[in-house]
Amino acid sequence: MASNYHIATVSSSLFFLLLLASSSMASLVQQPPLVLKYHNGALLKGTVAVNLIWYGKFTAVQRSVIVDFLQSLTSTKPPQPSVASWWKTTAKYKGGAGASAVVVGKQFLDESYSLGKSLKNPHIVYLAAKGGRSGGAVNVILTAEDVAVEGFCMSRCGSHGSSRGAAPGGRFAYAWVGNSGRQCPGYCAWPFHQPLYGPQTPPLVAPNGDVGVDGMVINLATVLAGAVTNPFNSGYFQGPAAAPLEAVSACTGVFGSGAYPGYAGSVLTDKTSGGGYNAHGVNGRKYLLPAMWDPQTSKCSTLV
Repeated sequence: MASNYHIATVSSSLFFLLLLASSSMASLVQQPPLVLKYHNGALLKGTVAVNLIWYGKFTAVQRSVIVDFLQSLTSTKPPQPSVASWWKTTAKYKGGAGASAVVVGKQFLDESYSLGKSLKNPHIVYLAAKGGRSGGAVNVILTAEDVAVEGFCMSRCGSHGSSRGAAPGGRFAYAWVGNSGRQCPGYCAWPFHQPLYGPQTPPLVAPNGDVGVDGMVINLATVLAGAVTNPFNSGYFQGPAAAPLEAVSACTGVFGSGAYPGYAGSVLTDKTSGGGYNAHGVNGRKYLLPAMWDPQTSKCSTLV
């Protein structure tokens, strides 16, 4: 296993709601502009390969929802608002993070649960290393709904980090996201499920018909944006390095204009399925993506 690593966790949108619920709307309006500081480190730019490690059992449809999302990140084919227009915000960060292309790289299937169904942080790093140690890639571990991961559903829904092990290849970036459909959809798949706590509003319909996987897309979008703009804990973030607010986690809980605690904001509705979305993807897919901090405006930017 890798000898050292750092991890930036992604908490649920519900955590954001609980923090804001105690504040008045007036105080929200009066808050100073959010500014993520650049710490002079390397960002991921150019063509970024996303290698996928599928841990546990996923259906072919579930895998296609996520692969289509990744292929949508830099595709110009879908109509606006598109996943690619959301991702273009990363190119505004110094150095042009995400400015070129995101491609789906190698994929590994581990349907036999080779490390069991209860994983610790070192297990995640070990699995991530299976994707190789390229400095221009992100190795993403996706855990099935019956896999428990340290901190999952309690303090995080996903995470990203980097590792430098003893093996050749040097430092590499990785990320992890779990399927919360069976374990904690009210924590990690909001707004597609009623929240466990805080303001209660009717949940949105999952645009791809799978609360757990559509929730994974939200969290995957969050960790990927963090991975390219702060891959080695020296890029863009606010607050302590051990618990940073990053490109998307700084805007958690906001999906459309007018968002407030318990309300994701104004989003689009698919006329056929009733699914809530704000971005078009490849193969006719629709996705709901979180707001991303725009370094040019110092504001959380939404697609709708």
